[in-house]
Amino acid sequence: MERVRKLLGRPLVIGGLVLAVVGVGLGLYWFQPWKLWQDETVEEALPGAVATSASPTAGPSASPSMSPSPVPGPQTLASGELISHEHATSGTVKLVRLADGSHVVRLENLDTSNGPDLRVWLTDAQVKEGTAGWRVFDDGEYVNLGKLKGNKGSQNYTVPPDVDPSRYTSVSIWCDRFDVSFGAAELADA
Repeated sequence: MERVRKLLGRPLVIGGLVLAVVGVGLGLYWFQPWKLWQDETVEEALPGAVATSASPTAGPSASPSMSPSPVPGPQTLASGELISHEHATSGTVKLVRLADGSHVVRLENLDTSNGPDLRVWLTDAQVKEGTAGWRVFDDGEYVNLGKLKGNKGSQNYTVPPDVDPSRYTSVSIWCDRFDVSFGAAELADA
């Protein structure tokens, strides 16, 4: 007991213990290993078409040409299947033009690992299989569409109005903290 007291009484040992505790704390914050066992499921509907209302003059005597024309619904412009990179990842990615002319990237049936600082990126990079594709998405142009809402489910990410989505050819689930793709999909015309 006396020996332990003497050892802990030395400033060098106390400083080393403090550094070790701080190091473990920073490591836990940086890597967030508990997220590997926490799933977040998000189920969002695809933003739909604006509902049409019946014309007030429509009735039995109204002519067929007077009936309201249907409002165009969402249109899938491109899609692709997610492949795994750093973590097992699956699901479908769609680039969708909404009725108002805006665009969303939609992830459907997403299933990947949770992790720290995951983002959805619209990119111009070619999707490559295996480890060759892990780090290519920040080499060219990309648009960060925001934090991944959940590592499972179906969710929508708004493409900013000043972005021309036709300039981008792929989508990556990107870990911004470690600069690595969890998974990605090549977008092919629908």
